[in-house]
Amino acid sequence: MLLTAVLLLGSAGAIYLSCEAFVNGVEWLGRRLGIGRTATGTILAAFGTALPESVVTLVATAGAGPAARKQIGIGAALGGPLALSTVAYAVVGLCLLAYARRFGCGRHILVKVDHRRLSRDQAWFLVLFAAKIALGLVAFAGKPWLGMAFLAAYAWYFHTEMAADAEGEDWGGAGELEPLKIRPRDAVPHLGWICAQTAAATAVIFAASRLFVGQLEAVGPWLGLSPQLTALLLSPLATELPETMNALIWVRQGKERLALANISGAMMIQATIPTAFGLFFTPWMLDRALLAAAAVTGLSVCFLLFAFRRGPVSGVLLAQVGWLYGVFGILAAALR
Repeated sequence: MLLTAVLLLGSAGAIYLSCEAFVNGVEWLGRRLGIGRTATGTILAAFGTALPESVVTLVATAGAGPAARKQIGIGAALGGPLALSTVAYAVVGLCLLAYARRFGCGRHILVKVDHRRLSRDQAWFLVLFAAKIALGLVAFAGKPWLGMAFLAAYAWYFHTEMAADAEGEDWGGAGELEPLKIRPRDAVPHLGWICAQTAAATAVIFAASRLFVGQLEAVGPWLGLSPQLTALLLSPLATELPETMNALIWVRQGKERLALANISGAMMIQATIPTAFGLFFTPWMLDRALLAAAAVTGLSVCFLLFAFRRGPVSGVLLAQVGWLYGVFGILAAALR
């Protein structure tokens, strides 16, 4: 267990440091490609941090192996949105509170984001999420083909995000961005260096996340958790750690728009691409634990939807959704 603890801490540190390089690179990438701030978070950053998790789901569901492994893949597809909609948003809220105190602001400091756009994303996520849960309750011959509909839904989301930022939210001068980590003396680094840093950081995030997940899978049996419950309760904390770290870094830098856009975009990926893989390669039938995870996720997203529709939200309000992850932990233990 001592080695496991050391590896957990070491991989978490590696994820944080690589996320520092990733957010720096992806900001420069968005600026050089003429993509606005919000789409940089919802598309570029989310793609970089959520796609490796989708590949893991693909390997678990499509690869040869026992049915239990495919169930773990389904658990990961449900656990990702659960962790993002609760823990990741709560981290943003807690970071806002921490930095508000540091800078002498009130504890009800408001998040500086496009709340209408965020509420729209929550609404579309709910529609897609309800569809994927409904499909998990019934069995019929043509179900695998519906995976194409979820891929098409993400393609539509990608198009609308890019179209919404067609005019581009001004990034300001290069001085508003921190120098590129690997080319600190370049006022405007070459696109090749930007892509190299972002790709390298993504690769380290992926490798460190796999190591982190492996250690949590070892902790699961020690805690008396089944493989599926480990995939639902513990693994998402690792697989969504990059998005959470990104949020922490961006909030620290005063870039709440990018932090929340990254989480929102990652949730849209989690609602579509892993679901498509699950439909293609598994029966996609949900048991009680998975339905409990779905219920808590839906409750959290409904809370966020109404919060963003009311207008700008405070750090205190965002932090409240973190309690729901604890609620799921209690439900999961009761259903074990």
